[in-house]
Amino acid sequence: MTRPTVDLPAFPFDWNGTRLPAEIEELRAEPVRKVRTIAGAEAWLVSSYELCRQVLDDPRFSLKDTSAPGVPRQYALTIPPHVVNNMGNITGAGLRKAVMKAINPKAPGLEEWLRVRAGALVDAMVGEGAPGELRGSFADPYSAGLHCRILGIPQEDAPRLLRSLDVAFMNAPREIEAARLNWDRDIAYMVERLDDPATTGLMAELAALREDPDYAHVTDEMLATVGVTLFGAGVISTAGFLTMALVSVLTRQDVREALAGGGGVAGAMDELLRVNLSIGDGLPRLALEDMWLGDVLVRAGELVLVLVEAANHDPERFPDPLAFRPDRENASDHLSFGGGGHYCPATALGKRHAEIALETLLERLPGLRLAVPVEQLVWRTNFMKRLPERLPAAW
Repeated sequence: MTRPTVDLPAFPFDWNGTRLPAEIEELRAEPVRKVRTIAGAEAWLVSSYELCRQVLDDPRFSLKDTSAPGVPRQYALTIPPHVVNNMGNITGAGLRKAVMKAINPKAPGLEEWLRVRAGALVDAMVGEGAPGELRGSFADPYSAGLHCRILGIPQEDAPRLLRSLDVAFMNAPREIEAARLNWDRDIAYMVERLDDPATTGLMAELAALREDPDYAHVTDEMLATVGVTLFGAGVISTAGFLTMALVSVLTRQDVREALAGGGGVAGAMDELLRVNLSIGDGLPRLALEDMWLGDVLVRAGELVLVLVEAANHDPERFPDPLAFRPDRENASDHLSFGGGGHYCPATALGKRHAEIALETLLERLPGLRLAVPVEQLVWRTNFMKRLPERLPAAW
């Protein structure tokens, strides 16, 4: 950990998911600025769209090396260091084709399953009566169920995997014992699924590779890691976006009216992603050599944080950035799925998953509304994804 030597702004600035931090406007005049991370390290915070894009696209700003020993940390690792470069590991092991096939939103029967699942969760909420809990009773189980289906593991096992995510995606200054215990437990669970003849989906495909001599180098732990990371990262990102999209729908009249317009939910999806505030902190990269970012010389070994939400609201790229305008010609330029070599491979699946969920809720519950004042929502402050603890709604 880098010892504090100068007084720097603490980052993240603000965890309230209904507003942009006030500091973002100040950063327009200083798009590369030194900050202090949760772990106490110094980092360069990058906030303009142009420079954020440069960092994400340039492989000399490395994600893999943010897990190296002794480098400045954004926060303590909650997964084994080698897993930080997970898609790189998957590709290197020859497993990318199987993973990409599994997360294809056009996979046979997947869209029908999503519609049925979303409808069943709405029916269950209605049956229990208002107020419903849109995060715990809809967004989380909907996303977890999708990933259980993709992996081919029992739906009833979703809660045991969900219970690891609070710690797995926790922002903490020091390593957490619970993170290691959760990881070991979940890896053991996925190894069991590899050995279970009832397993289907991606885990069954991975299990079959154990009989292929071309995959003799791939261990059971490596295969299990694919399952654990796909569930964890997939659920937290899709549930996080869906929850925050619901916050936008329930608290912004302009969003509600746009979704009811001609383009519907599908036509507004990229703009929903652009205005989404679920990330809450920066995407970390480590500079591998001395490089210029705008007027700032970033030295090799320094930590760089890409502030996605600032980039997505950069008026130089998105005029009138606070307005919700699904007809923006460049709405899809948002950085909510990252960029460069680490662009999220599940982009299409994440979009379709959210479209179906929102369509189902708005069609089945046209009077859906937030059942508490928005300022009374309690926000998590230890999640990589900032989300309300609960999202009570009426209809």
